[in-house]
Amino acid sequence: MGKVICVGLGPGDPELMSVKADRLIRSARHVAYFRKAGRAGQARQIVEGMIAGDVREYPMEYPVTTEIHFSDPEYNRLLAAFYEDWAQRLAVLAESEDVVVLCEGDPFFYGSFMHLHSRLQGRAEVEVVPGITGMSGCWTATGIPITWGDDVLTVLMATLPEEELATRARDTDALVIMKIGRNLPKLRRALATAGRLGAAWIVERGTMEGQRVQRLSEAEEVAPYFSIVVVHGQGRRP
Repeated sequence: MGKVICVGLGPGDPELMSVKADRLIRSARHVAYFRKAGRAGQARQIVEGMIAGDVREYPMEYPVTTEIHFSDPEYNRLLAAFYEDWAQRLAVLAESEDVVVLCEGDPFFYGSFMHLHSRLQGRAEVEVVPGITGMSGCWTATGIPITWGDDVLTVLMATLPEEELATRARDTDALVIMKIGRNLPKLRRALATAGRLGAAWIVERGTMEGQRVQRLSEAEEVAPYFSIVVVHGQGRRP
């Protein structure tokens, strides 16, 4: 019997991967990873040079990314079928072999693997190796502590309605905002409404080549896919 092992790769810099993740990847015989069709895949790029030459690779290509809005029922139907198909494939493979699934950041923190994890229950043995989150790499890149004392940290998705973004941004101490992309103009307005725009930073490609850290108020109108906005807490300092 084999098992499905999902390995958290951390925020992007291969040197920020755990020792356990490094060992499992280098010894793997079967490696699966998510990617957009026609792309190399960020997870695969992170482990470039670590995978043995005779490894069998399984690129799991999303059937849809931004072509259809996530609120469209067809979006959910296509992704559900995609996850079910790959859960079945991995379960069959794990009947006799270990298969390592690569996941950026931490698999259980907004990771795509969660959709496979729930479908693999009762089908295969599953192991998850945690990783440093992308947001941790990004707030560290600012050189400022994200929280102090009893600060409350809130993590938001920029896909939320503008009014809700503003309300939640106003009612917390420290803030991390993910899934920015085309939602950047809406996010700027929400942070301005909450009185937090001046304190916000945007980190593009945190810990990776081409990393860029700047005030959100001074940033361009378009954000790369790998971008996170942070607002640092002030807390009670001794």
